Amino acid sequence: MLWVKSLHIVFVASWFAGLFYLPRIFVNLAMESDATATTRLLMMARKLYRFMSILGIFALVFGLWLWLGYGIGKGPGNGWLHAKLAIVVLLIGYHHACGALLKKFENGRNVRAHTWYRWFNEVPVIGLLLVTILVVVKPF
Repeated sequence: MLWVKSLHIVFVASWFAGLFYLPRIFVNLAMESDATATTRLLMMARKLYRFMSILGIFALVFGLWLWLGYGIGKGPGNGWLHAKLAIVVLLIGYHHACGALLKKFENGRNVRAHTWYRWFNEVPVIGLLLVTILVVVKPF
């Protein structure tokens, strides 16, 4: 079980690195006016999105293995896991929202300013904070 838990943590951390960095690329894309730089940033964003999607799938697989295979979070007194799973679903939605925003940039249809993307970039920070507190503290 400790191997599975270790792999889950590594893939979650790696997935979050992408969730933190992709919106930073969006900030730069929203501020960029040079076509060459925009092309380069879009290429970086596409590659990052594909890679972080794979990392997210592995994080999800190992997390499900812990839950369904080893029974972590099952039984009474494990309401923290339900809250964690709800936040994970929201983070998966955030991930897909990043993909939709990337498509808007690729199609030249971005309508948001760089300041909006700076705030958007804070969402996974809050998600990671809440999930970490739930997993470590297990408040309910």
